[in-house]
Amino acid sequence: MTSARQRPVRVGVFGLLGSGNLGNDGSLEAVLGHLRADHPDAVVDALCGGPEAVTARFGIPATRMHWNRAEYRTASRLGSIASKGLGKFVDIFRTAAWVRRHDVVIVPGMGVLEATLPLRPWGFPYSLFLLCASGRLTRTRVALVCVGAAEIRNRPTRALVRWSGRLAAYRSYRDDQSRDAMRAMGVDTARDEVYPDLAFSLPSPPANAPSDVPGTVCVGVMDFHGGNDDRARADEIHARYLDGTIRFVRTLVEEGRPVRLLTGDRCDDTVVAAILEAVDSPLVTAAEPTSLDDLMHEMVTADTVVAVRYHNLICALKTGTPALALSYAAKSDALMDRMGLGAFCHPAREVDADRLLEQFRALEKQAPELRATLVERNQAAARQLDDQFASLTAAVFPATHHTHARQESP
Repeated sequence: MTSARQRPVRVGVFGLLGSGNLGNDGSLEAVLGHLRADHPDAVVDALCGGPEAVTARFGIPATRMHWNRAEYRTASRLGSIASKGLGKFVDIFRTAAWVRRHDVVIVPGMGVLEATLPLRPWGFPYSLFLLCASGRLTRTRVALVCVGAAEIRNRPTRALVRWSGRLAAYRSYRDDQSRDAMRAMGVDTARDEVYPDLAFSLPSPPANAPSDVPGTVCVGVMDFHGGNDDRARADEIHARYLDGTIRFVRTLVEEGRPVRLLTGDRCDDTVVAAILEAVDSPLVTAAEPTSLDDLMHEMVTADTVVAVRYHNLICALKTGTPALALSYAAKSDALMDRMGLGAFCHPAREVDADRLLEQFRALEKQAPELRATLVERNQAAARQLDDQFASLTAAVFPATHHTHARQESP
């Protein structure tokens, strides 16, 4: 029995959560599932981008990450620039005060150590640095759990990410490339482990038996303009991606295939609208997912999936649905390799509709054996994530707390 005098462990979760990105919220859902199963007495709250949404969906108290509510709007006037500057200063004390109230702070998954999409150093990299520095100063253990990383060229962003990694009490990564990137940026990763993405621990709907008649193709879209190093050609990249996707969808429709458009973030709605306008057909419909569970329910009924967003791909693979990745970063290639579909990647920056169709047809031909491979790889991922959660408990939870948890286990 747990001693009546033992104080419940106080756990904070941190990140761009509740801000409209389904993958980020799925990572939070996975960590909350672990806490409720293995640490049911833990008191959990969040410091995040969308506190109202996090509280409404997950039932935990949440605080806004930034003092300045206009943090992610472009500042052009003197007043808004001054407000942003003041906010950066105020956030030093707000973050430290929040961190010190906890025994453990968890950053659940997400690509928090990468800049594969446009990113400014004074945005999230600065916030993450404040979190990790506050953890070190207040002796609160900060854990970066199954996070994504990529080597960063921009010097200020690189420095903030490097110091965030160094100051964290615990680090694990969702692929080998992420660990290699942190090592290349000067972080000692000798004791850091690699596990599958946290979303692989989420429950998935039962798979449908595949039909002999060609069925729905789910196409996951993204408001994609390249990464941090592509700002000079962002419009060109977006136009090529959109044109290639439209041509691909139009060809499927001409062959009588139903196409279901899926998103992973609110900003993707503009791409959906553009495709629906360009391919005016009742065979093309759009879903409105609000969670990874919604995405998985869409994908489990599909024959195949073609997707850009990382967590769209995870949802497809987790449901055992053969997928083709429009890859915009090494993390997508690594994911597809891990799951046995490494041959089915196509560059999102250089979409070639004809080549994409060739790969798609090859994917459908190999679908039966790929589905069998995915069953095996998903089972392995689930076992590895059990190890991840056990490792996290041993590394950052108070010793008395996880000792009692083990004693109470049947």
